[in-house]
Amino acid sequence: MRIIKVNLNDDFSEALQDAIAILKSGGVVVYPTDTLYALGANALDPYAIEKVFRVKQRPKNKPLPIAIRNIKWARELAFIEEKEEKVLEAIWPGQVTVVLPKRNIVPDVLTASKKSVAMRVPNIQFVDKLLGKFGYPITSTSANISNELPSSRASEIAERFKGSYYKPDLIIDVGDLKVLEPSTILDLTSDKPKILRVGPTKPEKLLKLLEL
Repeated sequence: MRIIKVNLNDDFSEALQDAIAILKSGGVVVYPTDTLYALGANALDPYAIEKVFRVKQRPKNKPLPIAIRNIKWARELAFIEEKEEKVLEAIWPGQVTVVLPKRNIVPDVLTASKKSVAMRVPNIQFVDKLLGKFGYPITSTSANISNELPSSRASEIAERFKGSYYKPDLIIDVGDLKVLEPSTILDLTSDKPKILRVGPTKPEKLLKLLEL
């Protein structure tokens, strides 16, 4: 488990290259988002997804959310109606994860064999560049062992995984993150939208957007 300290205000191209090399080899990277540190692996590679489950010690019946770059990517991974696309345009990039009916390109192991996939566009330049250069969506589950609290400190995350048999291959340490809440989850798989988890984005704002 390697740790790279990065200043997001400076050039972080070297850290991106290292992260992409690991992602391409089927590895797992701890990376910063606009909410929490996340465990990232190629979300279209079943082997890499399996490794995330092992590292996180997560039950296989719990789906993994993913990070995508934009709505165009979302269309390639899920079925989206025109009215839903307007909602996505209003909330992305941002701290809202949206559950949508998945296309066959999304592996069943990622979604625990469910017919839907949870995705969002994080509002942070590092992730945008990482996805742009890597070219595939990546998993975006919080970087902690299941049933433990997530952390905004990369050093604390490294300490927690140090004693584990399965560890992330790389931790991108950008210091302490400002937000310590998981994203809001909005389910758009049925006729009536549902807010499954309240996070940094207020539910009142989402409900107003859903009136579009």
